[in-house]
Amino acid sequence: MTTLAPTLYTRTFPRMAGWLRDVILITVGALFVAILAQVKIPLPFTPVPLTGQTFAVLLIAAVLGSKRGSASMAFYIALGTFGLPVFAGGAAGMAYLSGATFGYLIGFVLAAYVIGLLAERGLERNIRTSVLPFLVGTVIIYACGVSWLAILLGSFSKAVAAGLVPFVVGDIIKLFAAALALPAAWKLVK
Repeated sequence: MTTLAPTLYTRTFPRMAGWLRDVILITVGALFVAILAQVKIPLPFTPVPLTGQTFAVLLIAAVLGSKRGSASMAFYIALGTFGLPVFAGGAAGMAYLSGATFGYLIGFVLAAYVIGLLAERGLERNIRTSVLPFLVGTVIIYACGVSWLAILLGSFSKAVAAGLVPFVVGDIIKLFAAALALPAAWKLVK
C-alpha cells in the first residue's frame, strides 16, 4: 500500500497541476483582454471604438499557443455574454454581441488559434519573426470584423472606411509593441 500511494500521486497530480495551470492561464489571458478593453477611445465617424484588445489578443495567443489562446478568447467572449462588463468600455450582454464589434470578437478567437499555431512552430522566437504571426492575426481580426460590419452597414466600402482604415496605424503600433513585450510575457508565464 505504501508503494502504491506515491505512484498514484505522481501519475495523477502532474496531470491535475497541468490542467489547473491551463485554467489559470486561460483565465488570466481573458482578464488581460478585458482590462485592455477598458482602454476605449470612441471615434465619432465609426461605430467601432479604438481599444487595447488587439494588443492583448496578439500577446496572449503567442504566449499561450493555439488551444489555450483561442480558449482564452472564447472564455473572454463568454464572460461578456453572461453579463460581466469585460467588453470595450465596460459593456456586456447578448445585445453587445449583435453590434458592430461582434465580427472582431469572433476574429479574436480565430486569430488566437492561428497565431498560437505559428508560435508553436517557432515563429515567435524573436522580435523580427514574431511580427509575421502578429500580422497574420491582425489580418484575420480585420477580415472577420470588416465582414460583419459590411453586413450591418450594407456596404463593404463603408465597412472598410469605418472598420479598417482608422485602425491600421494603431494596430501596426500594437503589433510591434506585442513583439517587444513578448519576452517579458514568456517570463511571466514560466
